[in-house]
Amino acid sequence: MPIVANSDLPTFERLRQQGHIILSPERAAHQDIRALHVGLLNMMPDAAMEATERQFFRLLGESNPIAQFCLHPFTIDEIPRGEKAAAHVARYYRRFEEIREEGLDALIITGANVTQPDLSLEPFWEPLTRIMDWAQENVTSTLCSCLATHAGMQHRYGKKRRRLPAKRWGVFEHRVVDRRHPLVMDVNTRFDVPHSRFNQVDREMFDEAGLRVLIESEEAGVHLAVSPDLLRTVYFQGHPEYDTISLLKEYKREVGLYFAGQREDYPPFPDNYFDLYTRAIMNDYREAAEQARKKGKALPPFPEGLIVDRLDNTWHDTGEAIVGSWMGLVYQVTHADRRLSFMDGIDPSDPLGLLWERNAANAG
Repeated sequence: MPIVANSDLPTFERLRQQGHIILSPERAAHQDIRALHVGLLNMMPDAAMEATERQFFRLLGESNPIAQFCLHPFTIDEIPRGEKAAAHVARYYRRFEEIREEGLDALIITGANVTQPDLSLEPFWEPLTRIMDWAQENVTSTLCSCLATHAGMQHRYGKKRRRLPAKRWGVFEHRVVDRRHPLVMDVNTRFDVPHSRFNQVDREMFDEAGLRVLIESEEAGVHLAVSPDLLRTVYFQGHPEYDTISLLKEYKREVGLYFAGQREDYPPFPDNYFDLYTRAIMNDYREAAEQARKKGKALPPFPEGLIVDRLDNTWHDTGEAIVGSWMGLVYQVTHADRRLSFMDGIDPSDPLGLLWERNAANAG
């Protein structure tokens, strides 16, 4: 949470000049102490829908032990659902029309299953972009995850993602490349982030759109960027919300698809995820699975129990810290009325009040 400059101690001004959020007593007095209302636009397919809920809710809830969050999941009608998932949505999810009427302080948009060569051809494109446009005018800040980042870059900036030569899949080392932004100022400068995608928005696309890249990997590309105003939209390409076993579950699913004849090749290991011992177990399992497949026998039980305790999580703490910083920034500038984006006196084009300082420093 931010510090209030309750005296003229020079340290307060020094910290502010370094990019830390230091509130004046006047501004702190006008902050409304209340729960933040956060929407989750969950576009994930049925099999991953509830897991995605849990992952983002946990990441958000663990990010700040003081703040309170009211979470509002909703989805898009154009995304096809099976009977079980449709019943879950009908019972637990809100309608966008209700959310639009009541307002949000922040919005998280998940990825989605893609079937078309261009995102604008997807059934969810029109309702998704309509929600994005509404959020731009009415929500303090929106966090886009993976596919939502690609859709946002195409819709708002005309930057279409490119197809990668092979799936980017695994856990990759990243570095903070702009430590001045409050989102990343207090996190480790080097850490891991999981990725799982066939497409990518390149660094050059973010730069051409005028966005600020904050976290990048030499191998996996940009993970975190923010809109030119530094807050209104936050873009993730990686998956800091993933559970420790998320990539294992995905690998298991791909093995099953291969065994069922729905993919041609046996899936490779996720990069930088399995240790040597686990790889040996997985190689033995592959031999058994290949033999069973040739003989028309059932797929042997997946040896999940032998390896799950050997998996390391090297991303959650940093992801949690970044989301906590995001919520803290939203809390500092959002309006007491959640139907309005900002408290009085906040410039929507520079809600953190940092752009003029950055521009002056760069000019100097």
